[in-house]
Amino acid sequence: MVKQVLIIGGGGMIGQKVARALHQQGDAYQVDLADVAFPQSGAPHHTQTLGDVTDRGFLEKLVAPQPEVILFLASIVSGEAEVDFEKGWHTNMLAMWQMLETLRAAHMASEGTYRPRFVFTSSVAVFGAPLPDPIGDDFRATPRSSYGAQKVACEQMVNDFSRKGFIDGISLRLPTISVRPGAANKAATSFFSGIIREPLNGQEAILPVKTSARHAHASPRSAVGFLLHAMQLDTQRLEGLTALNLPCISVTVEEQIEALRNVAGSRTVDLIRYEHDDLIAGLVENWPRSFHAARAHALGFVAESSFREIVEAYLEDDFEGQRPGGT
Repeated sequence: MVKQVLIIGGGGMIGQKVARALHQQGDAYQVDLADVAFPQSGAPHHTQTLGDVTDRGFLEKLVAPQPEVILFLASIVSGEAEVDFEKGWHTNMLAMWQMLETLRAAHMASEGTYRPRFVFTSSVAVFGAPLPDPIGDDFRATPRSSYGAQKVACEQMVNDFSRKGFIDGISLRLPTISVRPGAANKAATSFFSGIIREPLNGQEAILPVKTSARHAHASPRSAVGFLLHAMQLDTQRLEGLTALNLPCISVTVEEQIEALRNVAGSRTVDLIRYEHDDLIAGLVENWPRSFHAARAHALGFVAESSFREIVEAYLEDDFEGQRPGGT
């Protein structure tokens, strides 16, 4: 039986990769994409709908066919949410309330028979300093950014709507996803990809934090794996705790650069230039550095074990030039 999957935020990098991964599984899935924009040569899909997640009518239109699985990836990124306070809360939190209220109405109209699997991409930004190292599964979420606060609010809504039986929800606290292909975005963590991606493409990269800064990473390949696994997971195993820390690797910027040097050589690394940025450095300083994701591991979620694997994944999946040689 074909399963309908709705990807809200389906025009973005992760949404497009998930759509392609589902297409590769043959006729098992009908993939419907929704976003404010889509790439010209995008992933295969059944339907592609333009609209704004803050528009209740748009959400009602998307939910009307009663998709069995909804992946909610839409949001504005961390740096933009910090600078534009009103837009951040309107887009990242109020849109989730509208989404869940739309699903609750569909559940009630179906007399309780419609209860979709709902996968929300949260963030490790839900945690703020002071932080243990590593962070365990029982550590409290006390964000130090508007973006993190918005993600916590959404997690709590997903948990409560799941508790009431309106949805079958899970929130995935994504680490920083790198190396991201394409142009840099407004995320405070965008430079973590930029200092790898730009030099590999022969371009200068700006490093806004010290090389001693430590952070948690997983590749886009792993992010897709997280979402596909969450679609199939027996959520009874979550035991009512629907927000989940995910596997990732903890490395310093210096270790990132050394992984790049090993893969691509010193001339590539020489394209990285340090230029301190107070806003970005302040945000990164208050974000988590490492995790002991025992629950996620036990539930079958997996990620890379070294940053070199992440660089190699970018070269294999997204790099379009000639592969460089290391030292």
